[in-house]
Amino acid sequence: ATAAATAAASRERTAPHRPIPSPMFAATTTTPSTTTARASPFAQAAHRLSRRTATPASRRRAAPCAVRAAKGDILLDVRDLRAKVAETGEEILRGVDLVIREGETHAIMGKNGSGKSTLTKVLVGHPAYEVTSGTAMFKGEDLFALEPEERARAGLFLSFQSPIEVPGVSNVDFLRMMCNARRAARGEGELDPLEFYGYLTPKLEQLNMDPSFLTRNVNEGFSGGEKKRNEILQLAVMESEMSILDEIDSGLDVDALRDVAKAVNVLREGDKGLLLITHYQRLLDLIHPDVVHIMQKGKIVQTGGVELATQLEEGGFAALGRS
Repeated sequence: ATAAATAAASRERTAPHRPIPSPMFAATTTTPSTTTARASPFAQAAHRLSRRTATPASRRRAAPCAVRAAKGDILLDVRDLRAKVAETGEEILRGVDLVIREGETHAIMGKNGSGKSTLTKVLVGHPAYEVTSGTAMFKGEDLFALEPEERARAGLFLSFQSPIEVPGVSNVDFLRMMCNARRAARGEGELDPLEFYGYLTPKLEQLNMDPSFLTRNVNEGFSGGEKKRNEILQLAVMESEMSILDEIDSGLDVDALRDVAKAVNVLREGDKGLLLITHYQRLLDLIHPDVVHIMQKGKIVQTGGVELATQLEEGGFAALGRS
């Protein structure tokens, strides 16, 4: 998500025909009214929001009729996907097939170096990898015809194993930029600072997150658990139809893992798709998958129910006939 938002900011300057994220949070201006907002941004916003009526129609753009798939339709359809490292030419993915439907949760497990994380990065358009053959369709659209930020705006979200720090950029600015870029892609009007605060507050409560997250710089000085919770907050703001969580359990203690899993379970309700990348049964005990895949040497070699994860936990890959 951080990579897509950063790429978006760069591309917006050179591609005026694409949706342009709104200006940063109002507190970055220097008008007299925002001097007070800096001193107490959330108290001021809450007070003004409570007295505010609906946004005038003149400030909103009419949203086109969105085409939505029926319940259970295919969200992500990957066929014979092959990809290599762009710099070295080493082939990592060697014919991946994967179909995820609306409302389904899938998990991919496998040894280190099997291609799990590479698959996630290829799907979101990481420049370090080059697709050599195969297809990937997202909501019926060719995923590889889209730039990374266009994939994010279309509703594809990736939570990284190790989210990077972005010094000097506050969470609230970053989240509002993400939100408005996504809304613009759907033909919806921007949320101004007060509207965004009203939109964000219930999500903080829903995910049981401290509002102080908003005033901190993106991931700067965050613990491992805080970084993962911040990624889930980004997912909540984006309201993505398809989410990929790459080892969201990595580096978390028992309590932090439980909190993150609870937040994910809240967000995956309905017809959203979810793909989990993990090594451990403990995550799947908290976020129950419909389908479990085993990945080996760049391919999905086995697919089944959650019993595959149980067998793997109990007897290792040898229990599955995989060495």
